[in-house]
Amino acid sequence: MDRVSSFDEPLKKLLGGATAKVMAEHLDLHTVGDLLHHYPRRYEERGKLTALADLPLDEHVTVVAQVADARILMFNNGRGKRLEVTLTDGSGRLQLVFFGHGVHKPHKELLPGRQAMFAGKVSVFNRKMQLAHPTYQLLDASDADEATEAVDAFAGRLLPIYPACKQLDSWRIAKAVDAVLPSAQDAADPLPASLREGRGFTPLPEALLKVHRPQTKADVEDAKARLKWDEAFVLQVALARRRYADTQLPAVARRPVADGLLDAFDAKLPFTLTEGQEKVSEEIFDDLATEHPMHRLLQGEVGSGKTMVALRAMLTVVDAGGQAAMLAPTEVLAQQHHRSITEMMGELAEGGMLGGSDRGTKVVLLTGSMGMAARRQALLDLVTGEAGIVIGTHALIEDKVQFHDLGLVVVDEQHRFGVEQRDALRSKGKQPPHLLVMTATPIPRTVAMTVFGDLETSVLDQLPAGRSPIASHVVPAKDKPHFLARAWERVREEVENGHQAYVVCPRIGDDAEEAEGKKGKAKKKAAEEDPEKRPPLAVLDIADELRKGALAGLTVEVLHGRMHPDEKDDVMRRFAAGDVDVLVATTVIEVGVNVPNATAMVIMDADRFGVSQLHQLRGRVGRGSAPGLCLLVSEAHEASPARARLSAVAATLDGFELSRIDLEQRREGDVLGQAQSGVRSSLRMLTVIDDEEVIAAAREEAVAIVAADPELEHLPELRTVLAALLDKDREEYLDKG
Repeated sequence: MDRVSSFDEPLKKLLGGATAKVMAEHLDLHTVGDLLHHYPRRYEERGKLTALADLPLDEHVTVVAQVADARILMFNNGRGKRLEVTLTDGSGRLQLVFFGHGVHKPHKELLPGRQAMFAGKVSVFNRKMQLAHPTYQLLDASDADEATEAVDAFAGRLLPIYPACKQLDSWRIAKAVDAVLPSAQDAADPLPASLREGRGFTPLPEALLKVHRPQTKADVEDAKARLKWDEAFVLQVALARRRYADTQLPAVARRPVADGLLDAFDAKLPFTLTEGQEKVSEEIFDDLATEHPMHRLLQGEVGSGKTMVALRAMLTVVDAGGQAAMLAPTEVLAQQHHRSITEMMGELAEGGMLGGSDRGTKVVLLTGSMGMAARRQALLDLVTGEAGIVIGTHALIEDKVQFHDLGLVVVDEQHRFGVEQRDALRSKGKQPPHLLVMTATPIPRTVAMTVFGDLETSVLDQLPAGRSPIASHVVPAKDKPHFLARAWERVREEVENGHQAYVVCPRIGDDAEEAEGKKGKAKKKAAEEDPEKRPPLAVLDIADELRKGALAGLTVEVLHGRMHPDEKDDVMRRFAAGDVDVLVATTVIEVGVNVPNATAMVIMDADRFGVSQLHQLRGRVGRGSAPGLCLLVSEAHEASPARARLSAVAATLDGFELSRIDLEQRREGDVLGQAQSGVRSSLRMLTVIDDEEVIAAAREEAVAIVAADPELEHLPELRTVLAALLDKDREEYLDKG
């Protein structure tokens, strides 16, 4: 069998149709190679028992434990039977229950003192943790032959516990791995020999053997070190090849022009740019002046002046005869960008209009909800080149939209913008346009290197002068209800001092949602018994309560995603003009809403938001000269992880520090999932947060290798592994990145 084909062998050939089907449908494993890269989640030592005390609720778990006692109980006047088995491991106890005909076999086998592996979903019944009808495998069989076999298989061994699913237990996966393990000898090694020897890595077949069937803990560490490197290296080679290919693409160089639009704009700025803005602008101007497309990620805290930097880049492109498009994730945000950019530019945004500047250009807005006449005019301005700058939502990407000469695309908030959409917009230029991606979510360096590895990164980390600090506090509404009353008093005080406030809720709330059907009543009852189960607080309910109670007499308005765009715009205009005292909203205000007079924010059910999201929301206050206040209201228990998260947000304003905390809590699945547009994460062993050195070193090696051999002609194994990793979806993801 040749080296590649054994890895590409479909699992059904080796394992039989039923098992292969479950693996494909529930674990996304299709080939021998997939299964060999499905690594154990952890290892149990024979004789050392799992910590039953730490089992996660509602998760499918595998535990190794000892039977403490087992008894049959009758119910239903003797018509029904159930077997209750208690497991122990020194750290805690766990109950197993079997019903009906399912009690006979376990009753004979699960005798006190017996040790076994059990798998099932953890639930709580009568305040006790339990597994109902778990599957199990005895580790000390009664039959002498079986006993010898079991002892041989498990004595002194580390038991691999695999990520499993309801349909397939960990030990069945282990058996399947045993069947394909001989194929590990055929593994194509992606690391060039010089790199492998230089860093003293275990050969790949040996690493696969050690990770699946380790004799010692040192085996596991050895294998992990090697397999992590493979993942980091292959991914970084893919990204390095992408960057290399981008440098080969043609683009029109857009160089600054003296006495043009940019100079006129800079001359009328009422403030000086921060050192950071100057530095990042220079990086961008250098990129724009080259004849291959810029691909740059601009990270900056909320309010660090990203829009200003992006606008100066757009003006440079207009000066050089091109057009610039800015894409926003929502209509509210597109309208807001349009408003703030036209305000910043003044008469320079009225090119060709009466009273406009002769050096100016037209700045048009294009969104899905525009009237036909306005839309037709905007499309005309784009195709003739009359409009140098267009701001819009993904409506900009529709086939009808044509540009005279698209030179630069600015994408706001990368996380909300699909890869396909970027690609569609890129194809609107005569040659690929330059690309600037802005995000206000601070991204740790390793994530930027992994997720946005095809973009060069610029960071704005200084706040412009005149921005005020924001004080943040956790308000424990359940333990200390008077704190919540005080929070509303603080909001009143801010309004009395001439300022405004936001109140943010996780849900909109609606009659349809609250329909008092059977479901509604059941939910209500569950919520009364357990506050954790109550639905998140809703905008419409809270606004109503505040108008009648704590904030009676103030102008309280609502803003949420189900409102008509005109209605949303009207509320935002009135809030910006100071006619609304308190705006009760969902996270639609999370990005881009800029009202310097808003100084206070109360976030209800704050524990239902992620760390980065809370940081984003908080950035909406303290945008003027008055200090900001952010109150995080929560009913979460003081000792809960949710409260710890809120305390972390209250303790620091450093977005990078918070994004690190966020990543540690969510791990990388989420981050990669969000950014990779539905692509299966190829990271099995590597953790983006813990393996910073590995990722940085792998990137360095990858860049050197691709520079020397862009097509990897001298590295056929690496080419093979890349092809397998970059299945069609992933290749497309990287292509469009």
